[in-house]
Amino acid sequence: MINRLIFNPMKTRITILLAVLFLGAHVSFAQQDEECMINLTLMNDYAKSKNYDQAYEPFMKVRNKCPKFNYAIYYYGEKILTHKIENSTGAEQVAFINDLMKNWDEGMLNFSNKYTKGGVLTDKAQLMYQYRKELGLSDKQLYDAFDKIYTTDLENFTSPKALYTYFSLMVDLYDAKQTTAQQLFDKYDDLTDKIGQEIENYTGKVNKLVEKEEAGQTLTDKEEKAKNSYNSYLDAYDKVSGSIDSKLGERANCENLIPLYSKDFETNKTNAVWLKRAVNRMYSKECTDDPLYIKLVKAYDATAPSADTKVFVAGLLLKDGKESEALKYFNEAYNLETDGYKKAKLAMRIGDNMRKKGNYGQARTYYRNALSTSPSMGRAYIHIANMYAASANSCGDTNFNKRAVFWLAAAEARKAGKVDANLKSYANELAASYEAKAPSRGEIFSCNCEGTTINIGCWIGLSVTVPKL
Repeated sequence: MINRLIFNPMKTRITILLAVLFLGAHVSFAQQDEECMINLTLMNDYAKSKNYDQAYEPFMKVRNKCPKFNYAIYYYGEKILTHKIENSTGAEQVAFINDLMKNWDEGMLNFSNKYTKGGVLTDKAQLMYQYRKELGLSDKQLYDAFDKIYTTDLENFTSPKALYTYFSLMVDLYDAKQTTAQQLFDKYDDLTDKIGQEIENYTGKVNKLVEKEEAGQTLTDKEEKAKNSYNSYLDAYDKVSGSIDSKLGERANCENLIPLYSKDFETNKTNAVWLKRAVNRMYSKECTDDPLYIKLVKAYDATAPSADTKVFVAGLLLKDGKESEALKYFNEAYNLETDGYKKAKLAMRIGDNMRKKGNYGQARTYYRNALSTSPSMGRAYIHIANMYAASANSCGDTNFNKRAVFWLAAAEARKAGKVDANLKSYANELAASYEAKAPSRGEIFSCNCEGTTINIGCWIGLSVTVPKL
């Protein structure tokens, strides 16, 4: 029996139709890919040569037709639209501003691994602030844009400039009587805490690299670049911290703080966060003579005894001239703290207290403790250098030996510049000024003492070698 092929016209037509559709789809996709590739290439070439006006048309074509084609669409799109904004006015400029914000949204949607929510919101808020007049935005609307970052993605709210703008807007609202003093102070504390966290983060990264250098190892090019980047951020956060303090200014003076905290004390006398912030601000604004400060410190220590509270109690004891008791509390505070960075900061704070009281020996001990935990804290070396210099006249037995103390001071100052790039210029200038006060080459030649060792007495208790000519 011969098997026959049965011809089915309907089935054949369906098969042919599917084949045509399949082939047509591939041709269409190929054409689309080719068109997108051409526009992407044109956009890239124009944008790389900063010919943003020419880049605009192919950018819009590839962006609209193939939004997921390549991350370069949004990377260069930002540059293209920024150029358009800067070179337009009126309604056209506003349209480009809105389109840049849309570009960030589309970039995050299509290439989520390249963006963070906080980063995009920060860029948008800063753009809105820059063009607030053109967009007709009020301080409250701008503040809300920054506040959205703070409340929805605090982890990625890291721009020093944006953090300052956020606080500046809060101050403007306070001055316009649209917010209360407590809200202003709370936001100041919130942002101070946030900046402190970022400083701790970058300090930890720098410390690892400094420790590697101190161990005699050479940093790789990548590590050197990273270290420079970390130090740049630390410098920026340091400046922003000072700018925020300046912006707050007299709005947080004792005349304003004391009535506010007196009024709210009974409600918050067991609120550890409120007490900590109140004590910190009263201390930083030098409102410590008022009885309220003592009341706050005692309530804080009773509610949440910690390293912090011990430091404030020690400060009260120092104020009363009870230095030995104060030192006991300082030691307790230092031993209580377990976090490495906070321990180093605490050691610096204790050292500062001891230095201001003229107890240079104890101050140096704590500055060295700070360096042992956080070796990039160059300011500890600066303080030690200054204490040596201040003691030169009392720690040497001859005029030559007294001035030899400045060699020690200069050496400490130079160490600061080595571990903290942001202090390098200042540290080197300080070291040079101390070296100028040390014995001259002529004096070394006259005494015929090059290479000899001089023992420095009093609290310094070190020796210094006379430089060779």
